[in-house]
Amino acid sequence: MNHALDTIATGLQASQTMMNTIADNLSNVNTTGFKSETPEFQSLLYQDGIQPGANSTGTTVYPSGLEVGTGVKVASIKDTLTQGTLTSTGNPMDLAINGNGYFQILQPNGQTAYTRDGSFQLNQSGQLVNSSGYQVLPSVTIPANATSVTIGTDGTVSITSPGSSAATQVGQIQLANFVNPQGLQPLGGNLFASTTSSGTAIAGAPQSNGLGSVNQSYLESSNVDVVQAMVNMISAERAYQLGTQAASAIDNQLNYLAQAAAGA
Repeated sequence: MNHALDTIATGLQASQTMMNTIADNLSNVNTTGFKSETPEFQSLLYQDGIQPGANSTGTTVYPSGLEVGTGVKVASIKDTLTQGTLTSTGNPMDLAINGNGYFQILQPNGQTAYTRDGSFQLNQSGQLVNSSGYQVLPSVTIPANATSVTIGTDGTVSITSPGSSAATQVGQIQLANFVNPQGLQPLGGNLFASTTSSGTAIAGAPQSNGLGSVNQSYLESSNVDVVQAMVNMISAERAYQLGTQAASAIDNQLNYLAQAAAGA
């Protein structure tokens, strides 16, 4: 009986993790560039009573085994890296990536972080920064007297100045990609850090080497599917309820056995 309770406990923990992940997805449905997360589950080790292929007699073997599972565990939580919808904002400093890649952000500790959130602004020096004031890499500075800013799909940053209709290039937005983007470590604040699993960042100009294009005055919406998330939440809730009902049934059996033993 204790084995059954331990097994059910692993299922309840897995269902709780599923619920926590769905709640995080739904809470970030309006977060720019957010990628929904999905838990992946694996069965735990089995207890072998009879191993398949073991000798049943001197000349015969068991065609199947006697193996009892010990439950389930959460193996990983993976990001779903599908493209989010590009939404027009009318703000020339807003940038969205259509395709593969991440913007590069210089953190205060000197490390480079990566993001799909292109809601950028200018700081007091005219540098392009994210909403936390962290500088976009490579550095792009917009002169104070610029009358317009144009960012091409290839990342070229151009401005026009008073008294001149000719555009002047002042910078180049670059993107970075990874062999395994699933291996990036979330840092919060819509930022990710590279890891051994993700591999080293491969930086380049947009629309080159498999990198996506940059769309000015757009932001990438979260790719969370609210309807699917609600369906998954109902499924996880039902699994949790079944687990608690099974635990209750086992508790009733244990209580019956205890009463029977006390009356013997």
